[in-house]
Amino acid sequence: MAFPDDEKMKGCRPKLFGTKDKKVVKRTDGQSCSTVKSGPSSSKSQSSSPFRTLSEVRSIRLSHLLGHTSNTTKTEPFRIFVSTWNVGGNTPTAELNLDEFLPADDNSDIYVLGFQEIVPLNAGNVLVVEDNEPASRWLALINRTLNIPVDSNADIFQHKPSSSLDSTSSLSSSNLDASFSSHSRTPNGSSAIFQKSSLKSIRKPYMPTQRKLLKLCNCSVEMTRKSYKDACFGCPQAYANETDSSEEDDTDDRSNDTCGYLVDGMSSAASASRDQLKYNLISCKRMVGIFITVWAKKELVHHIGHVRTSCVGRGIMGYLGNKGCISVSMTLHQTSFCFICSHLASGEKEGDELRRNLDVLEILRLTQFQRICRAGRRIPEKILDHDRVIWLGDLNYRISLSYEDTKKLLTENNWDALFEKDQLNIERKSGRVFRGWSEEKIYFAPTYKYSSNSDSYAGETATSKKKRRTPAWCDRILWHGDGIVQLSYFRGESKFSDHRPVCGTFIVDVEIQESKSKRRSSNTNIRIGAEELLPTSKSKGNRNKGNKGSGT
Repeated sequence: MAFPDDEKMKGCRPKLFGTKDKKVVKRTDGQSCSTVKSGPSSSKSQSSSPFRTLSEVRSIRLSHLLGHTSNTTKTEPFRIFVSTWNVGGNTPTAELNLDEFLPADDNSDIYVLGFQEIVPLNAGNVLVVEDNEPASRWLALINRTLNIPVDSNADIFQHKPSSSLDSTSSLSSSNLDASFSSHSRTPNGSSAIFQKSSLKSIRKPYMPTQRKLLKLCNCSVEMTRKSYKDACFGCPQAYANETDSSEEDDTDDRSNDTCGYLVDGMSSAASASRDQLKYNLISCKRMVGIFITVWAKKELVHHIGHVRTSCVGRGIMGYLGNKGCISVSMTLHQTSFCFICSHLASGEKEGDELRRNLDVLEILRLTQFQRICRAGRRIPEKILDHDRVIWLGDLNYRISLSYEDTKKLLTENNWDALFEKDQLNIERKSGRVFRGWSEEKIYFAPTYKYSSNSDSYAGETATSKKKRRTPAWCDRILWHGDGIVQLSYFRGESKFSDHRPVCGTFIVDVEIQESKSKRRSSNTNIRIGAEELLPTSKSKGNRNKGNKGSGT
């Protein structure tokens, strides 16, 4: 039934109509609703009308139609593995062993893996078209470590396409070979930058079959998604923003990829192999050299939703992407998570730490996640609004000591004395940055800067003081929020770049809501029945009294 003065409904509300204009007394002890008297005419109109007044109809709550719902919430622990690595612009080969960055036997529920400088930070990579080949190779290596351990001598980038794909490894390998060996080079050997595959296409073999569902709202509500839409009369606000503006659009995979085999040739066998993965790629985003991937156990995927990303550039001119961060927001059951992978301002001159502080403050201020829905509880749109937050990356904070003093403490393995001079430790204690954040105590040697393919710090082999770098803990992992316990904090020993990878494992509390509802009606198309608009009990009683007097 439509009413001329009915307000336009905004969002998904538990009431069928607004109550802004008139005050309503709630129904108690089975009595009918009645309006607060505003004058002599109110009681007259109530008794003369065979229908309930507008304000009475407005007071009907959706819960009266759906019945009582009892919700219970329990907390369960989940294990998250986090790793960060500045790879110094080096592109990996199939022989690279990721055990120092991603232990194959860790068996965590979620993996958050962040990289910095997956491409050299030169003007071409910052200002021109991005080359996604390094990202594709890192994805293939991670997938091999998490899902399909193979002979280390096999080159997963050089497999030939075959009609029968028995593993995601062969699929991704043939895709990589087709994409970058055949399509990314012109006859004269130059790079065909306009023919490079998009990251959207490259990540597809590792993502769940129904990957678009990750972006949707999965709030635990009293109704199914379909009946919830019907209850809200199909209001567009709740599900209008089902895609993340910061993500590449998945509307048509085939239209944006020149490598036909990768997209058009996705066979049923390939889809089946994806379904057999132990871990699925949940999110994957790149900004110049910064690259973050989030993986989760297959059985957790349908409990993950609201996946969004946000990028903040803090590099050249204060906004280009050679420095900055990528943030990933998601929910697991009823708990929200945010993972930030960053590369902050470099430099070891006095005062450079203030530039890094500013980068952190601007990232917290500028990061904004798209609003996906208005159902259930409010979904976080800022970093610190999330329940659990983990920040990883090359933060570039140095040690405020001379090279000679630092080297002396290093030879003594005096980590406590070194940490007292760590810039990030000093800035945190002063409250100038990361106030309210936590970091586990460091019991490992500084991770920067090493000579190429060596266990020696670069300062030991530098030919001049200008090229010498004081060792520092540039690579860090911090967290924010309750319900987080860090189990380990360590570094890997891979000699692949001038940085050593840094890893951490966490146990996080996740709220899981269980709901049991009893519906009064199986009809999911919520409407106001005619019996709901019949006269009130008082009028009904008078009518029954009259009937009793007349006899039957």
